[in-house]
Parts: sequence; C-alpha cells; structure tokens
Amino acid sequence: MVDELVHLDRRDDGVALITLDRPKANALSAALLDELADAAQALHDDRPGAVVISGGPKIFAAGAEISEFGGSDEARQVARRIRTALDLVATIPRVTIAAVAGYALGGGCELALACDLRLAHTNARLGQPEILLGVIPGGGGTQRMARLIGPARTKEIVLTGRQVTADEALRIGLVDEVVETDVTEAALERAARFAQGPVLAHGAAKRAIDEGLERPLPEGLDLEADLFVEIFSTEDAATGVQSFLDHGPGRATFSGR
Repeated sequence: MVDELVHLDRRDDGVALITLDRPKANALSAALLDELADAAQALHDDRPGAVVISGGPKIFAAGAEISEFGGSDEARQVARRIRTALDLVATIPRVTIAAVAGYALGGGCELALACDLRLAHTNARLGQPEILLGVIPGGGGTQRMARLIGPARTKEIVLTGRQVTADEALRIGLVDEVVETDVTEAALERAARFAQGPVLAHGAAKRAIDEGLERPLPEGLDLEADLFVEIFSTEDAATGVQSFLDHGPGRATFSGR
C-alpha cells in the first residue's frame, strides 16, 4: 500500500491482518476506502486461512471523513466507495473478525458489521451517529445492523445516534465477545484456529447464510443444498468424513483443498 493508510500483513499461521492506520481517528477517507478495497480484493485473489481487521487501541474507526462531505454528488461518491470496500470485505470467502477497540462509529461500525464476527475490548463504543448531522448511515448501518440485531433495536440506535457500550453490545448481539486484554491479539488467536480448519467449508457456509438471507426460504434451501453437494468434491470433506469414521469428531487435519 503506497500511502500506508491500510496495512495488509500475511502471517505464518495463515491469518491475514488488515490494520487501519490513519491518525488520529482512522476516519474513512476516500483514499483509505480505496486502499481497504484493494486489500480486500487481494484476499479474494489470494485467499488466506482467516482475516482480522483492526484499528488503533483507542479508535477502531471514527467514521467517514466529514470534510469530504458536500452535496448530493459528493454523497453519491462517498456511498459508492464505502459500498465497494465493505462489500469486498463482507464477501471474502473466509472467516473475518473485527477487533474493535475504542470508538467504532458511523463507517467504523459499518466496517465491523461487514465482518463475520466482532470481538470488542471493554473500552469499545459502537454506534451510528449520522442522525446527529441530519443525515443517515450510508454504508450498511441500517441494513447489516438490522439483520444482525433486529429492526427495532437498530432503529433506536440509528434514530438516537447514541453510542453502545461493549457490555450492551454483547448483550444485544452487536458483538460476539468482550475482552479485557489486547483485542487484536485475541482476534488473531481465534482467527488462527479458523485458519487451521476446513476453510473451503467456511466459505461455503458463509455464502449459504449471507446469500440465503436475501432469498425466499425455498431458494435459500436450494442454495444450501447445492453448496452441500459442491463441498463434497473437496479433499477436506473426504478427510473430515474419513477421520470421523476412524477417530470420531474433531480430530481431522485439513489441508484447505
């Protein structure tokens, strides 16, 4: 990454770590979003075992770069960039974990929502404060959050613009775990375990869930059945089934093929 607003590090344990690095607040400027999109595309093209997305210890990402806001034309460009970047993050065919420390507001919260799992430090604060500017979320806040925690809770958070503490976020399902230690290290440890698993099955299951939610139930069931059949052509499926027959569950060593 030329401007080094987004770092992509591939670790020996198979985990790819994306780190936002735009002091002071990791605001999602046009340049940062473009770099984030490039990093996510690289993980589509050369797939790791799992992915962690992190920011700073006090600010995960504070939201869009408000100085780039303007009229409708500028808003359209902002929405296009964040949609492109976050859709690429959301569709990486591997488990993605957001490591949220400090503030994850606006586009920062939307970035966390685009991940499969969210680990939060006790100091985390999440929210969609766009309403306080007289606007609404434009990067998935009204859509991904509603699918995660339900429409009523999402409306209350979006319409008030308030910040949700880590404990409340865990209680309502906005995050999956709260830790007192380094949240990035905790996320990397969890991601490393995923990276040693059946990563092709992870991608298939993720696709079945995400795409199935957008379809009527019969079509979602058809998609699941198709992917169920497809995954049996992998080496991992053969390994997993044989290991179960020979040794029982949870003993297989997968190759990712």
